[in-house]
Amino acid sequence: MNPLVRRFRALPLRSRLALLVATAVAVAVAAAAVACWFVVRNVLVSSLDDALSSNRPPDSEVIEQIDRTGRCLRTFPKNPDLYKQIIQVVAPDGTNCTIMGRHTVDVSGSDISVARQESSETYHDTHASNGVKYRVFTYPLQGTSLAVSVARPLDEVSDTLNNLVLVLSLVAGVGVLGAGAAGLWVARTGLRPVDELTAAVEHVARTEDLNLRLPTDDDSDDEIARLSRSFNAMTSALASSRDLQQQLIADAGHELRTPLTSLRTNIELLARSDETGRAIPPDDRRALLASVKAQMTELASLIGDLQELSRPDAAQSGGKVQVLALHDVVDAALERARLRGPELTFDADLHPWYVRAEAAALERAIVNILDNAVKFGPAGSVIEVGLKGGELTVRDHGPGIPDDELPYVFDRFWRSPTARGLPGSGLGLSIVARTVRQAGGEVTLGPANGGGTVATVRLPGAGTPPPATP
Repeated sequence: MNPLVRRFRALPLRSRLALLVATAVAVAVAAAAVACWFVVRNVLVSSLDDALSSNRPPDSEVIEQIDRTGRCLRTFPKNPDLYKQIIQVVAPDGTNCTIMGRHTVDVSGSDISVARQESSETYHDTHASNGVKYRVFTYPLQGTSLAVSVARPLDEVSDTLNNLVLVLSLVAGVGVLGAGAAGLWVARTGLRPVDELTAAVEHVARTEDLNLRLPTDDDSDDEIARLSRSFNAMTSALASSRDLQQQLIADAGHELRTPLTSLRTNIELLARSDETGRAIPPDDRRALLASVKAQMTELASLIGDLQELSRPDAAQSGGKVQVLALHDVVDAALERARLRGPELTFDADLHPWYVRAEAAALERAIVNILDNAVKFGPAGSVIEVGLKGGELTVRDHGPGIPDDELPYVFDRFWRSPTARGLPGSGLGLSIVARTVRQAGGEVTLGPANGGGTVATVRLPGAGTPPPATP
């Protein structure tokens, strides 16, 4: 990387903005100054040309200053010329003589062309015998084969241009310095919200205080206002995520405490029996081992549910999203549910429906809904399962859910007071809601007509499978 570019990038942002503003103004002023210089020069040169053309001596007076041999008599005029004007006669062979002035000017090819009647007149720059630069106007002398060159010093133009350069340089310098100062002021003023945002970010990084909010103007929609609102939204989301994480840890610790305590108690009883040599009755031992096995199963289920919920909401459960036959997924989940509730009757009416989802996650969500119905359905009752037009309903004939508890049924670890003694972690319906939301659908739970509870899942899809891609 170029060292200048590296040094430029190392500067603070406000310094870079001020430098860029000053550079842009300098380029603009320089371009304007150069254009102004050329315009003024052309005007001055044109004015000088007009003066040379309008102040040329009459042809008759010039002829009077030339003898028969073509030499100049140098008697015209007697008064000194205030403009240091030079008038000389040019012959077709390039020879010349001066009839006015102390010096001669160099003869150019264009002057000779006028003397030879090849062109009418010409303007050009040349040098005098004293080295001074002159502006020359050459025209033919009527009635002769000679040309007359009238010349005046270009100092009249160059002095004015030099003064103009000085003035433009001073104005440009002041303008650039003023632009740099204005750019620095604008940069500081414009970047003040960015400085506040930087300070806020540094404060959050230093203190982990996610409750900090930047003041925002709701009526403004510029980049700074949008950045402030985005920062506030980000810190709010992070704070909410941290609160949910802390709540998840606290709830998981609470839910893990019960099976771990039971496991510890049962294992201590078994260990004490071995240490003291006092055998536990076979029936009691079998009950203890069955309790240990049940608690381990509950722990494994709880850990699996926690792993599922610990993944980001934007992520799937690790599988591939594909087109699934929802009726087949529900049918497979029903087979598992029948094994868990052999005393219940399942009445299924499934119509074809195809959705896009992850197979294992969707089946697990449906199994959780059916498990919930099995858990609360009384022995000998019927669980009604229907699928039509993308709407899956699972209805049980249990005690139902009170209206004041319905808003909490999909919260993590929430369990109805009437269900505290039943197996479960309180995470099943949370996983259902998450999976259905990831598939683009919605799930509701409410009272059923005639008693019991009905769970409704709506998933976007179609009644026929999509055509196979070649």
